[in-house]
Amino acid sequence: MKNLHNALQLKQLHLLKQLGYAYTDLAPSELEVEAADLPDSLEALQQTVAGCHLCELSKHRHKSVFGEGNVRAQVMFVGEGPGATEDSTGRPFVGRAGEVLTKMIENVLLVPRSDVYIANIVKCRPPSNRVPTESEAFTCRPYLLKQIEMIQPRIIVTLGATAYRYLTNDTSPISRVRGNAIEAKGYTLIPTFHPSYLLRNPSAKKEAFIDMKKVKEMME
Repeated sequence: MKNLHNALQLKQLHLLKQLGYAYTDLAPSELEVEAADLPDSLEALQQTVAGCHLCELSKHRHKSVFGEGNVRAQVMFVGEGPGATEDSTGRPFVGRAGEVLTKMIENVLLVPRSDVYIANIVKCRPPSNRVPTESEAFTCRPYLLKQIEMIQPRIIVTLGATAYRYLTNDTSPISRVRGNAIEAKGYTLIPTFHPSYLLRNPSAKKEAFIDMKKVKEMME
């Protein structure tokens, strides 16, 4: 029923856009958003994302940022949204924050970055790197949920408060929930700080290291 509800919502948004309606900042549905009636291959889903114009973010993007990595990864990282470098390259986490994330993966998990999968809550860059609105996040979330459904990771690491919020519907501060193992449908979720936060607050790197060590233990 929820999937049908979401599919109908997407269909209605497409229809309204074809009729010339402008974007609106609608409140998200009270129903939990799940993967809607979307393609069952990552390649086709990526093409759908590249042609998506369901929210305001699509007006400003240079490239959509679908995600990348091992499509059979046991660990998946989910961030907030693309930054300027990601918007220009179409790849997630390739700027300064991406360098930090890569070091976290390679130096603590002891696997190459290509062994994990990396994606974001929204696939297009919010202007001036602002936090995505609820409308933007909930409109884009079905794409991420479909990626999770197809990749089937054992562990999902959410990077920062926004990623944690839109995968759990919990608005708790990231400082309170980081490092907790949260059992979800088909995977365990571990919240930790966003790499951009670590760049601004180097003292938090110790806590992020502890969180990643927990992920490493769960991998073994």
